[in-house]
Amino acid sequence: MTMTYEPFEIIGADRPSRWLVTCDHASNLVPLFVNNGTLGLAQGDMERHIGFDVGAAGLARVLGAQLDAPVILSNFSRLVIDPNRGEDDPTLLMRLYDGTVIAGNRHADSVERERRLNACYRPYHDALARLAARRDDTVILSVHSYTPQLAGRPPRPWHIGILHAADDRLARPLLRRLRDEPDLCIGENEPYGGHLPGDAIDKHAIAHGRLNVLVELRNDLIADEAHQHLWATRLTPVLLAALSDTGA
Repeated sequence: MTMTYEPFEIIGADRPSRWLVTCDHASNLVPLFVNNGTLGLAQGDMERHIGFDVGAAGLARVLGAQLDAPVILSNFSRLVIDPNRGEDDPTLLMRLYDGTVIAGNRHADSVERERRLNACYRPYHDALARLAARRDDTVILSVHSYTPQLAGRPPRPWHIGILHAADDRLARPLLRRLRDEPDLCIGENEPYGGHLPGDAIDKHAIAHGRLNVLVELRNDLIADEAHQHLWATRLTPVLLAALSDTGA
């Protein structure tokens, strides 16, 4: 029997928490309808940070369980189409990433772009929008990871990065509490700066006035299940305390 492809996975849709945990880059899957399931990269490349956020899905699952919150995870590689970009972003379909040519995207035209939008990107965002609208006081926690070092760049020293745009109502108290942890190197809008117009936080949080924060863990720290549990257990009380600090 042929299984129907689903571009997202939802865990705990009925969980009562006001938190909503999202993982935009959860999977390195290339669906069969995209170049017969390949982008022309070696499997080793697809398992690196260019294919997905290593460890982020596992961390998101545990955070969702500990916060008693729904979790939504993408089910397609960021190289198929990036759900954390606006539809008009030129990096929506990456052709070169961290020195690696994405052969399967080299000749992707506007028709192919629209096909991937309809098959992957838009269903994911539609599902995320429904989950976010289930409560009037939804708080979005976006979980990502990053590689310790990009090709030809200096090492990244941060253990965890907190990303935010102008709306830093939750990010600011979270940063204060994390900076009280003496063994952590914390980046603010590091290793990336803030948010991009039309990205997932912009679309589902900022546009609706929802509290939000994007958390980036260095992927060598959450590469296995044990460390994902360790970090989720460490972060959960800090996230709850930071939310309480907002008074919202």
